[in-house]
Amino acid sequence: MPAVTDHAIVRYLERVHGIDMDVIRAEILTPVVQLAEGFGCGTVIGKNGCRVMIRDGVVTTIVPKPIRKGRR
Repeated sequence: MPAVTDHAIVRYLERVHGIDMDVIRAEILTPVVQLAEGFGCGTVIGKNGCRVMIRDGVVTTIVPKPIRKGRR
């Protein structure tokens, strides 16, 4: 079975499902994230509480907001 690259998946999402990657990019690169990167921050709390990880001026990954269990 052939492998499918991440690049092929991105193109599929763009071209078949009509997902605009520039919209997603803008959602990630909020003014707060841009400002924090300017100060050299490596981790920024982004929209919806997710962590935006930045290294050398590049967003490298997004870590979802931790799911908190109810009070005991």
